[in-house]
Amino acid sequence: MTSRFQILWALIILGCLPIARADENSDREEQLPPLMHVHAHNDYVHHRPLFDALDHGIASVEADIWLVDGQLLVAHDRDKVNPALTLQSLYLDPLRARAKKFGGRIYPNGDPTFYLLIDTKSDANETWAALRKVLESYSDLITKFDGKKVTHKAVTVVLTGHRPRDLLPKEPVRLAGLDGQMPDLDKPNPNGIFLWMSEDWKRFFKWRGKGPIPDDEKARLLDVVAKAHERNMKVRFWDSPESTNFWHELRSDGVDLLNVDNLAGAEKFLRQEPDPASK
Repeated sequence: MTSRFQILWALIILGCLPIARADENSDREEQLPPLMHVHAHNDYVHHRPLFDALDHGIASVEADIWLVDGQLLVAHDRDKVNPALTLQSLYLDPLRARAKKFGGRIYPNGDPTFYLLIDTKSDANETWAALRKVLESYSDLITKFDGKKVTHKAVTVVLTGHRPRDLLPKEPVRLAGLDGQMPDLDKPNPNGIFLWMSEDWKRFFKWRGKGPIPDDEKARLLDVVAKAHERNMKVRFWDSPESTNFWHELRSDGVDLLNVDNLAGAEKFLRQEPDPASK
């Protein structure tokens, strides 16, 4: 007689029963190392903000925020804000829960660093004043910068968009770093205030990922990467193509973070692509 197990297994193979998708209760994240070279662009627009990225092992996510009536609300446009979708509820609270689950890390294996890129859409200084207070209440979770001393925690916050460029460098102890731009590569990086360098790919490069990258553009890209790394800044380009040929070139040239909307495609690529540093 056919066992119940055999029947269930046959139904799964035939596609009659759904296979459970990895989520916050799955142990998939304990089996695969996190992907440290991909950034979930506008992560909050995905079906399950944060958790879709975690399902794919991604260790960097982006949240746009607006300061509205004292609350930090996550949305791309001001008219799309929802009082229930706060930075805390969508990102900080579930990240804190995971850090507690995995002994102070977002992923239990691999590099401990998880990046939360916060893109400020409202006034830089007013929003930072509110955001600082929120981050202080998550001091157990957030990396701290005290001059040149860095106390690494589960989540490192990077500020982009309307950045508090004047205020943040004056704070002796910080719970965030800044996302720099191309002009910042020609300046010093005091106390590592700039953690990243992010720019619009299409503003500086004409290559769209088809065929080989032109020699002059490759040389320019390598120069950008070298300058950023000399200043301990990671490199990311937004508004960039999403293709394996494009991703392969950027990884080969030392770009640290692939900016993606296609989370599944990026995971498949990076799980199969050997690390250029190992070549």
